[in-house]
Amino acid sequence: MRKVHVSFLILFLTVISISAQELALVREGGQFGYIDKSGAYVIEPQFSKAKSFSEGRAAAEQDKKWGFIDTSGKWAIQPDYDKVKYFNSGYTLVLKDDQWNYIDTSGKALETVSTEKYFDFEGGVAFIRQGEKIGLIGTDGKVILAPTFDAIKKFRNGHAKVRQGEQWGMIDKTGKLVIPAEFEELGNTFNASGVFGMKGGVFGINQNGTFNPIEGADKVWNFHGNSSLTYARKNKKIGYVNSKGEWVIEPKFDKAKAFSNGLAPVANGKTWGFINEKGETVIDFQYRDAEVFADNGLAPVKEKQWGFIDTSGSLIIPMQYDITAGLAFLSGDNAKGFIGDLARLKSKKGWGFFNEKGELLGNKWYENAEPFVKN
Repeated sequence: MRKVHVSFLILFLTVISISAQELALVREGGQFGYIDKSGAYVIEPQFSKAKSFSEGRAAAEQDKKWGFIDTSGKWAIQPDYDKVKYFNSGYTLVLKDDQWNYIDTSGKALETVSTEKYFDFEGGVAFIRQGEKIGLIGTDGKVILAPTFDAIKKFRNGHAKVRQGEQWGMIDKTGKLVIPAEFEELGNTFNASGVFGMKGGVFGINQNGTFNPIEGADKVWNFHGNSSLTYARKNKKIGYVNSKGEWVIEPKFDKAKAFSNGLAPVANGKTWGFINEKGETVIDFQYRDAEVFADNGLAPVKEKQWGFIDTSGSLIIPMQYDITAGLAFLSGDNAKGFIGDLARLKSKKGWGFFNEKGELLGNKWYENAEPFVKN
């Protein structure tokens, strides 16, 4: 009996390990395959066209038809479709005989209410359109929010910007208005620190139902991550404000980006450096371009090409590569450089993955490579 229990445990852990692995789509010799984070092929290159994994399935083409493989490379859904999308919330859109439909990871179709256009599921909801109005359905195919809005934008952090007439507000995934539709402009990212907006021609920060005007601002950007500051423009210069709409760092920079790990890239003229939340220069102005720090404490910086520094300004990866934003649906928001513990970089030799020590994964370059995704 003990042997049975041990065998079952080993099998269970193996299944968990396989299902939790991260795979990246790469092309070698003109064919697409998939590698794991050791750099080893889990699925050998064999497809002329393929897409990254999403929810344990990856789209691949065979004889000009698309289907889906599982993480072992076997067909989970036979290639029978003209076009396919990515799985999200257990469903994907597929096109067959000029008709779009939702299917689950086994290939079973989902019955939904009538819609004039099909939209991808995201986080358990999908848009429906009836006439000129947009609403929401859930993964059971039933209406969550009847089509009442003139526009609904992409959900971010569980919330989406919506338009009624000429005014913007924000809803959650139940369709509830969490920010009334009374703004001429509104940020597209919900954040605990607030959402910027413009009301009556005045820019400010909306937080917990209170609108806090920003003195003199003519443009504001979204709050990023868990930072309590975001950047705004006044008289053609950029500084940083808090949730109350107060200028914490006076507008004196020509360009700026978000705070992360307590530092933000800013530019004076054509030269970039990094400041702290007091506005003090921490890393000197010396780069032609710079991006925000990733969670691992590394940020892309550019001279002629891109490399990576740590928060002390030490160069970890030499500036001899190109960086890419990757796929928005994977990274969540066009993150450049490191996504998780690896960065996808390009050289004259092709595409490769670098770890936080600046080491090339598998010491290998590929004709093409997409970011690693969890399955």
